[in-house]
This record gives sequence, C-alpha cells and structure tokens, in this order.
Amino acid sequence: MQAAVKPEFEAIRRNKVHEEVAKRLEEMILKKLRPGDKLPAERELVEMLGVSRSSVRDAIRKLELLGLVEPRQGAGTVVRDVSDAVVNPLASVISRKRQLVSELLDFRKMIEPPLAARAATHASAEQIAAMEEILRRHDAKVAGGHLAIQEDTEFHYSIATASGNTIVLKVLDVVMDMLRETRSRSLQIRGRPEKSLAGHRRILSAIKRREPAVAEDAMREHISNIEKIVLNKL
Repeated sequence: MQAAVKPEFEAIRRNKVHEEVAKRLEEMILKKLRPGDKLPAERELVEMLGVSRSSVRDAIRKLELLGLVEPRQGAGTVVRDVSDAVVNPLASVISRKRQLVSELLDFRKMIEPPLAARAATHASAEQIAAMEEILRRHDAKVAGGHLAIQEDTEFHYSIATASGNTIVLKVLDVVMDMLRETRSRSLQIRGRPEKSLAGHRRILSAIKRREPAVAEDAMREHISNIEKIVLNKL
C-alpha cells in the first residue's frame, strides 16, 4: 500500500470553503497523484488547509460524485482512474450532476411533504402570517420579472420551522445549498417562477385550513413539478 501524499497548501480564509477545498484537491489529483494513491487523512487536510472537518468532508464528497476519488475499506480515500472523465469531462460532469440533482429532489420528496403536514397541525398564527408575507414578496418579485430565489427558499424554511423540528432545518439547509445553482437556473425558465408561486399558494392554503393530508399532497406535487422542469434542462 502506498504512503499518503502530504503536499503543502496555503490556508484558505473564506466563509464558504468546501468548493475551494475541492478545487485544490482536484488540482493535486490531476497534477501530482496517480490511480491508487491515497489522499491525506481528513485530520491532516483540516490542519494543512486551515478549514473545518465538514468543509473537507463536503469537498471529498464532491470529488466522489465527479468520479475522481473513492472510499476504500481500510485504505481511506483513494484516487480513481480518471481517464474516462479526462477524455469526456463534460459528459461525465453532466451525468453525475443529473444523478445528484435527481437524488436530492427525491430526498426532498421524502422529507418535505410530511413537514408540510406537520406544519398544518403545528403552525402558529404568527408563523402562518410570516408565510403569507413571504408569498406577498414572492408575488411582487415574480410580477416584476425577478427570480425570487430568496423568497422561494424562505417559504420552504418557514414550513420546516413550523413543523416543530429544529434538526430538520439543518438537513434542509444542506440540501438547499447543494441545489442552489440548479434552483437559480431553473427559476429562469419561462413559466417556472409562476408555477413555483402557485404551488406555494396551494400548500399554504392547506396549512391555513389545518388539512395535513392536503398540505402533504400539495407539497409532493409541487416538488414533482419542479423535478420535471429541472431534470429536463440538465
């Protein structure tokens, strides 16, 4: 078994760093490592780069999705044979991105419909009023030809908050972060902002009427409609 390579790095001083970490590691893999070489251990990468463990983990996960590395039992994270990705990098990235987005949206369908149902039972009058205010801002932006990405995200967070489970907020935050670029692009598709707003209105209407099953169905339909639009454009 080959020893782990320990290159020197300059510390990264940014608030959002996992993408920069992934970029540094990708450069190292393509320029200095060979298939079968091990990446430094997670603890060593944290020390060398001056970043958190979560940033390193997210970066390595991204490299796994790109097919550059793979975890091996008892050996750590190992560089894969990247010849296929080098020969046709665009096709490789598009294929893996489509798979990732599909799985993330599928995950949203697992967790968000039940959250909407819980919100229909648990949401306070103040929380419902906050949702209504978000949709008013959303409506104004869509009418003005703007994307309303912030309002779109806030509405889903408000439902998660109203569900009464704080842990799920952290999970949803990770999923939304990984979908940020795709959501931004999809909201520029003709008709997509209006469909998103209409879906949010149906969900909120069910929550206000205290109808959990209807709210759950409305959220599932909303995410399914998004899924069709997004995956057709990847």
